[in-house]
Amino acid sequence: MNTLEENTGVGIRVAAGIFLTIMLITIVVIITISSQDAAKQGQTKMAAITTQLSDTEYNTYNNTVLSGSQVLNAIRQYVNQDEFGIQVITGKQYYQDTSTSGTFYGQQFNLDARGVVTSLDTTKRTSLYYAELQSNIQYINPSGKFISSIVRDDNNMIRGIKFEQQR
Repeated sequence: MNTLEENTGVGIRVAAGIFLTIMLITIVVIITISSQDAAKQGQTKMAAITTQLSDTEYNTYNNTVLSGSQVLNAIRQYVNQDEFGIQVITGKQYYQDTSTSGTFYGQQFNLDARGVVTSLDTTKRTSLYYAELQSNIQYINPSGKFISSIVRDDNNMIRGIKFEQQR
């Protein structure tokens, strides 16, 4: 009978050990799955914050009124940026040709009916010669007032800035 009691005790200990091992593995799996979900949520939030931080550089140009000298400074700052364009519509351009799309600096972009960039021209225009020549219709009056707006593509990436002189 001693042998039977010993075998029963060993069997109970082995069963208890197996049960505890299964419980421990289950707890580890649950914790791992929970932490992966939390990590994914954290990554999503970090991506959103990163996008916001990268866009803050352009917040100055989001539906604000700027002087012509600020427009010229913006052109100088962003004209050489990759996949980026600046559109300026001066008062002279508007009154002499109401169908004008203005002048592009950097890369020229095309907008669809929603105001979303559909394409960027690969040619870059970097000269400010006519923008500073008072007799030209492309002249940007440093004391003029311009309404600015940011233009984006379908991926919500900022692709340019549009400046239109107030009339």
